[in-house]
Amino acid sequence: KSGEEHFNLISALHKSLRNSDVDASLYWLARMLASGEDPLYIARRLVRFASEDVGLADPQALAVTLHAKEAFDFLGSPEGELALAEAAVYLAAAPKSNRVYTAFGAAMKDVAERPHEPVPLQIRNAVTALMKDIGYARGYQYAHDFKDAYTPQDYLPEGLQGRVFYHPSDRGYEKTVKDRLDRWRQLRRKADDGDPR
Repeated sequence: KSGEEHFNLISALHKSLRNSDVDASLYWLARMLASGEDPLYIARRLVRFASEDVGLADPQALAVTLHAKEAFDFLGSPEGELALAEAAVYLAAAPKSNRVYTAFGAAMKDVAERPHEPVPLQIRNAVTALMKDIGYARGYQYAHDFKDAYTPQDYLPEGLQGRVFYHPSDRGYEKTVKDRLDRWRQLRRKADDGDPR
């Protein structure tokens, strides 16, 4: 479990899932279980894969893998292993996107490089009269008061305004997210250019 073959097997499973090879995914999952690998370790890796490699291309992938882990907890071996197999097949057959993973990495990099960017005044919570006098919440636009519950107001710190971390793919559900974000980003560009529409 701590030797090189442990890491070789999980790598083989992960890469088979990523390449949408259902049969290889099932084989490597079976090899890991037959070798005595902790099924909950495998479940954790499947959950990680759902977040890292499937992402919003199929948001159900995370739920499927978490349910598989719960089913294994409930049933134990060998019955619960079928839930892990179901999750592996689902993940292998799902559309793939690592765009949330890379976006979060980019955001974490900016936080590491610029850890003390101040919260813009308009999105600070004005709980006292002094805070209101200083300008907390002044100019805040409540999204639900606007069409499609969207306002082009920028919520990033001043030094990071205009930064785009997340670039969705055209795969699966993420295409819907991409279309929505493209529309909102276009509205923000028009607002920045002074276009009232």
